Amino acid sequence: MELGQGTLESVGRLGGEMENNFWQGKHVLVTGATGLVGSHVSKALISKGAEVIAFTRSRDPRSYFFTEKLDSKAVLAYGDIVNFSRVSSVIDRYEVEVVFHLAAQPIVGTASSNPMETFHCNVMGTLNVLEAIRNSPNVKSAVIASSDKAYGKSNRLPYTEDMPMSGEAPYEASKSCADLLSLSYAKTYGLPIAVTRFGNIYGPGDLNFSRIVPGAIRAALRNETLEIRSDGKMMREYLYVEDVVSGYLLIAEKIKEAKGEAFNFGSGERLSVLDVVEKVSKAVGKKIETNILNIAKNEIPQQYLSSEKAKKILGWKAELGMDAGLKATIPWYKRLLG
Repeated sequence: MELGQGTLESVGRLGGEMENNFWQGKHVLVTGATGLVGSHVSKALISKGAEVIAFTRSRDPRSYFFTEKLDSKAVLAYGDIVNFSRVSSVIDRYEVEVVFHLAAQPIVGTASSNPMETFHCNVMGTLNVLEAIRNSPNVKSAVIASSDKAYGKSNRLPYTEDMPMSGEAPYEASKSCADLLSLSYAKTYGLPIAVTRFGNIYGPGDLNFSRIVPGAIRAALRNETLEIRSDGKMMREYLYVEDVVSGYLLIAEKIKEAKGEAFNFGSGERLSVLDVVEKVSKAVGKKIETNILNIAKNEIPQQYLSSEKAKKILGWKAELGMDAGLKATIPWYKRLLG
């Protein structure tokens, strides 16, 4: 099967930066391609002339990937990362040169109620991807998604990359394990693999309404009361998805400097849950009524990151604060929710 050559018009900052031929014609596998980050990574890669192989379990027509019609510009490879033979065959069949491994079970609450599925997906799924990369003669660069949650609880903040992986609750522990596995493969086998650790990501296309940003936007647009599972005081960094994409692409482009390393990516903008609700209220122009349940379990009270390493080695920094990010995000939800 031949790969279709697709192009998109430049998308803001992503389409215009680093004008070179690095991505032109490259065969790039994106696992979790129809998720929030995967959709935006795929869109940016297509706009730069890459041949994107979008690995996904199912088709959700509400996904940003499909609402932006990216399926007509990429190869859709259906499968599950827990199936090693499927992952390996896709990497071999399409002679994949770059891998962005973004597929995961991403919900903290789901991890607590169904830890076996979470570990199976986040740990064994990642191991399958790593082993397929190790066996491939073609892969020259791979970026594996970890999380700030992989650090676990710490009295020392901000997190820096030299701190241990100390996740305790199932979701945190699954990311700690996947993180350690990825760096183990990079260093043991000399593979061109790097790891990303991001703060909370938001932007057009997030369909997990249990998360505070899409949940607050939906509550505002539908005049509903927003139920907050925590006490509303938990502190996080929130990062707009296009800043996330620029980080991913920079790592892959600079894999010689990045291989065997992990990188934190944070906005420097630290907000409580109630701060976020207030910002969404202001952006939508409508007060959001809240019901604080305070029933959240296995949540870390405060998390934020030092991004100095990414700035020094990759030249990366966050460009959009949350006010501007919400302004760019809300129109997509208005279209989705009518």
